[in-house]
Amino acid sequence: MARPPGAVLFACGLNRIRSPMAAGLLRRLHGAGVFVDSCGLRVDPEAAPDPFVAIVMDEIGIDMGDHAPKTFDDLIDESFDWIVSLSPEAHHRAVECAGGGAVKLEYWPTPDPTLATGAPVPTETVPAAATSPLDAYFDPARGDHLSAASASVAKTAQDAR
Repeated sequence: MARPPGAVLFACGLNRIRSPMAAGLLRRLHGAGVFVDSCGLRVDPEAAPDPFVAIVMDEIGIDMGDHAPKTFDDLIDESFDWIVSLSPEAHHRAVECAGGGAVKLEYWPTPDPTLATGAPVPTETVPAAATSPLDAYFDPARGDHLSAASASVAKTAQDAR
């Protein structure tokens, strides 16, 4: 098996739900072996951390307590091997950030949970419902380095239920 990338960035709109969750899942899969960060296009300075993220990720054993939303401009290091954007707008910015360099760019269309409508998800299915849009991208059948341990993510989510 080829080795995983050295540095991965996940990007979305506000860096409050999708990209921090994806970063948390990848950190859990690869530990310190891969530098993982996340950012958004903009940050709402008035917004508190999303309690949904902390609860859901805690259910599968991932602590999100240290996450502070940031933008592309706030990144300390812009040397990423892989940039994964989770919204169309973030993908446009990721292309600009890559600047034609040797960066692998991927777009993983992931619905914005803040726009969800309808009946609430039953409490016992919250972790699976929240992470399932991302789980598909961590699928070993994809054959890439980011998805190599999806069975571990699925098992962790299953064990949390």
